[in-house]
Amino acid sequence: MSRLSIHTLCPAPIRLAGVIALAAGLTVPTSPPESMAEQPTDAAGQVAAAKEVDLAEHVREWTATEMPGLVTLYRHLHAHPELSLQEKETATRIAAELRAAGCTVTTGVGGHGVVAVLHNGDGPTLMLRADMDALPVVEQTGLDYSSFVKARDPAGKEVGVMHACGHDVHMTVLIGAVRYLAGHRDCWRGTLMAIGQPAEERTMGAHAMLEDGLFDRFPRPTYAVALHVDAALAAGRVGVRPGYTLANSDSIDITIKGVGGHGAYPHTTVDPIVQAAELVIALQTIVSREVKPTEPAVITVGSIHGGTKHNIIGDSCHLQLTVRSYSDEVRTLLLAAIERKARSVAAAHRAPEPEIVVAEGTPAVFNDRQLATRIEKAFRRALGEERVTEAEQSMGGEDFSLFGKAGVPILMYRLGAVDEPRLARYESLGRPPPSLHSATFHPDAEPTLGTGILTMVTAAVELLQP
Repeated sequence: MSRLSIHTLCPAPIRLAGVIALAAGLTVPTSPPESMAEQPTDAAGQVAAAKEVDLAEHVREWTATEMPGLVTLYRHLHAHPELSLQEKETATRIAAELRAAGCTVTTGVGGHGVVAVLHNGDGPTLMLRADMDALPVVEQTGLDYSSFVKARDPAGKEVGVMHACGHDVHMTVLIGAVRYLAGHRDCWRGTLMAIGQPAEERTMGAHAMLEDGLFDRFPRPTYAVALHVDAALAAGRVGVRPGYTLANSDSIDITIKGVGGHGAYPHTTVDPIVQAAELVIALQTIVSREVKPTEPAVITVGSIHGGTKHNIIGDSCHLQLTVRSYSDEVRTLLLAAIERKARSVAAAHRAPEPEIVVAEGTPAVFNDRQLATRIEKAFRRALGEERVTEAEQSMGGEDFSLFGKAGVPILMYRLGAVDEPRLARYESLGRPPPSLHSATFHPDAEPTLGTGILTMVTAAVELLQP
């Protein structure tokens, strides 16, 4: 098939039909039909498939030309990370990039949130989202563009800061996709809304943007799409899963109370550490004995602090839990059972009632099934069948889910981030690659960005049609 310019490809598909027909040795009509509907079904399907192949090739060529600048942007973002709710400079840079692409940009939405809008005639509205915040992690990758940033966490402690969850990739892919779509408007119709979201790691940013009128002040999306890097999936591949893909995530703080005293006279005290030990074991029976075995659920006690000295029984012990599930029913069951177990242990020890605080909760990500199926097919045509997999379900959490809870069909897909030779080396060493949130995690930038931009543009062109 001969090469076609993007301007020939998008507004006049019948010209591509002629190319296909000539290549197949068929007769080309002297006057094309008025609509594609007048062609035989198989010919229309051939045209659609060929259009997408040619679009994919054009995006690859464009991205290869733009890659040096995109990598420079990615490295800048990686080397200058900011913690949740502190993304001021990151937001400024993202806003400037989106403005330069031709978007109308609003900043300060829900904190440091950025909203960019690009109108291109009548049609659907698509929201593309990238998260902007980084993690309190001291980077240990050894990269020449490593982060050496220090910042104060919410408790006032100085911590290292690192993009250990791929948000630097997410932002760069968003900028690349918007640049392409802004420069090739013949391929789509409708409204593109690109957002830079703050505070995803603390599951606060999506809620803050919605509370600040995201879907009232700006066009309400017909669809919303986001991607997330996957540390175990090869660069050049993507994963899509309809339905539940990420979990409900709740953080619980339990302060167990007691009556302190001398360690030599335990009968004069109510020991909070003994209560805590009993509670940790009791909590595990919730998943094993109260939740249906086919329903995913996790209760992890990630932190426990109590006491000050060998021979002192303290007054309190503090536990921090993370709780994961998929369905609303299981989520409600888990939270109620945790509270019941904590209060029961305290009652059994004749202790004061514990303090129980549920915070930083976010609902499960449920990918709209029709949207996921539609985009998966488009990805398979653009990348090839072998490079699109069914994403595994994860008990990780993501506040992108809140846009779905607000009534917008959503899709979050996985983007492979580690090239195949590096994955093979890890396998030969008998160990998994560094996971997200690891101090040694880093994506292979060029293949990851290239596939991210191609798939995000593919999704946009698929959805932004009248």
